[in-house]
This record gives sequence, C-alpha cells and structure tokens, in this order.
Amino acid sequence: MRRIRMTVAYDGTNYSGWQLQPNHVTIEEILNKTLSDLLKEPVCIVGASRTDSGVHALGNVAVFDTETRMPGDKICYALNQRLPDDIRILDSCDVPLSWHPRKQNCTKTYEYKILNRRVEIPIGRSYAHFCYFPLDLEKMRAGAACLVGEHDFASFCSARHQAAETVRTVYSLTLDKDERGLITLRISGNGFLYNMVRIIAGTLLKVGMGVYPPEHVEEILEARDRQQAGQTAPARGLTLIGIEYEKEPQTEIRGSNRHWNYVLDQSRLLTEACSLLDIKYCEQEELERLIRRMAHQAYRNGAKRIFVRVPGECIVSEETRYGLYRLVRAGEPPWQAVPGTSLWEAVYAGDSLKEQEEEPCTE
Repeated sequence: MRRIRMTVAYDGTNYSGWQLQPNHVTIEEILNKTLSDLLKEPVCIVGASRTDSGVHALGNVAVFDTETRMPGDKICYALNQRLPDDIRILDSCDVPLSWHPRKQNCTKTYEYKILNRRVEIPIGRSYAHFCYFPLDLEKMRAGAACLVGEHDFASFCSARHQAAETVRTVYSLTLDKDERGLITLRISGNGFLYNMVRIIAGTLLKVGMGVYPPEHVEEILEARDRQQAGQTAPARGLTLIGIEYEKEPQTEIRGSNRHWNYVLDQSRLLTEACSLLDIKYCEQEELERLIRRMAHQAYRNGAKRIFVRVPGECIVSEETRYGLYRLVRAGEPPWQAVPGTSLWEAVYAGDSLKEQEEEPCTE
C-alpha cells in the first residue's frame, strides 16, 4: 500500500464544495470517481481543506491510498487527461502512510477579492464580489490589524461550525487595490473556522462603507458572538491560495493577547521528547482551554512528556480534566524551577488516543 499526495486546483463555481454530499456534485466526488477509473481500484481521497460551495482553490492538498505501481509523480498527468477542465492536479508524489493533510502543522493562505467600482466588469465576475459603494481601504486596513495574532474567533465563524476550539492564529492580513478597483484581502494563519474568512471579509466591507468604525472590529472579536459581526461575504470571491506544511517543529511557539501570554518551549523536543508550556499570564476562565489546546499541540508535535509552568495567581487542580490530559506535580522536571510559579506535568487521561482535531469544513 502506498499513499499519494496531490496539490489540487479548481474553479468551484459549478460544485457544491469539496466534501461528498448526497444529490450534489462535489470536488471530492469527481476525484474519487476519476481516480478509481484510472487506477482500477476503489479510491477515497482525504482533503486538507474542505472548501464550501462556490469557493475556488489554487493549492488545496489531498491524499489517497493505492496499490498501483504507477510512479507517484506521473499520476497527476494521467489524472488530468480524465478530469473536467475546471479541476487540475498540479503535482503528485509519494508520502509516508502516516502523513495526513489535516494532522500536520501548516500555514494556510486565502484570498478574498472585492471588485469596488461603479460598474461591474463581466470578466472575472465568478471570482470576485462586486461592491459599487466606495470603500475606504485605509479604514479596512485599520480594522484588519485588530485580527492579526492569536485570538478566539468565535464571532467570525458560522453558527453551524463543529470545531471543538475556536482559537486560531492569523499571521498576516493585508488589503491591496489595483487600478481596476479590485481589492485583494490576503490572509494567512494556522487554520480557519467554517466561513471565517468570508465573515472577516463581510465585516471589513462594513468598515469600508463606514457602517462600523475600525476599532469596532476589536469589540466584535472580544464579544465572541457571531451576531455581532458582519454578513458572510459571497463564496465566489474566495480562493484557497495554498498550504505550506511545517518541515520540523518550531523551537518555540508564542501566543499573547489581553487574555493570555505563553511560550511553548520545544527546544528539547527532538533530543528528549519533552516540551514546556510556560504560561506567563492567563485569566482564570481561559486557563483550562489554554492548557487543553497547547498540551495537545505539544503531543501532536511529538512530545512524550509535557510540562506546564503556571504563575502563582492561576489555580490548577489534579482533579480537573484538561481535554485529553490531567495535571500531576512534576517529579524531576528537566526545566529549572522559577519562584512564584508551580510546575506540573500533563499526562494523558483518555481512554484512547483518538485526536480531537477533525473539523467538517474550513470554508
């Protein structure tokens, strides 16, 4: 058995999204059928980003398992001869059987396009949202700046989402406008909630129109209430640009905002298979969530032992479950004690090693 990784580009106009749906044509359905016909065996692909109906992609990633002897790098060429014109495989290659497109640390990049002029241009109408009302780009940029960093994006995801955790990190968020009036919102992050990018676009549209002042975007973020944000912008303006996978774990991961400040120290991950979650500050009501998600992140990155340093004002308990883990007093930790803090070890407390990271859709 082999596992093949593919980079997939598609025009989502004529499809009901990526994921299989009864009585609807989807990208996944077309790829499964075409691959099965090509390789003469049943094939079920797994996609990295299960884009919504009408959303496009230049660099989605998918894998499938196969018994074929066809060279991995040749599969894309054979497959493209059978696919419809609006779906293309940009490349294909062999990867280890353990490699999973949704269980790797990565950076995803999306673009949302807004055609802002008095009269719509027919060419490209399937790839941009048309807005005739003059938009203030500088105000939109000021509002967008509030969203960069690690935050709880509960206000910016569909009420139908099924994500266990709504904290995400936005690495960059830019807006540029060309001479035709085409505004490109480009956003990169470690992951996105269902409809998150389109709700951000819809909210910034209201900022650009003057309905919201730029500083209201931060108030929406803090509200953690979908009803406070703007409308979900139309799907046709959204394109998944690409997914860049991390080749090796970072030495440290930092996260900070008004509610928490921490460093996940992974400097000993490769040599001793251990990591330290060093919490500098955290509101008590956020502490359980922070330990839960970052302990799981350390485990996913390969840590066999996970230590947690907690400031004196924070209360933790051995009786509390932190997701898949519980805390016990650290016996002989490899990290030095720091006055005014307590050191714990997060130990696995579940019945199975099933990971809590599957999400039904990202956009």
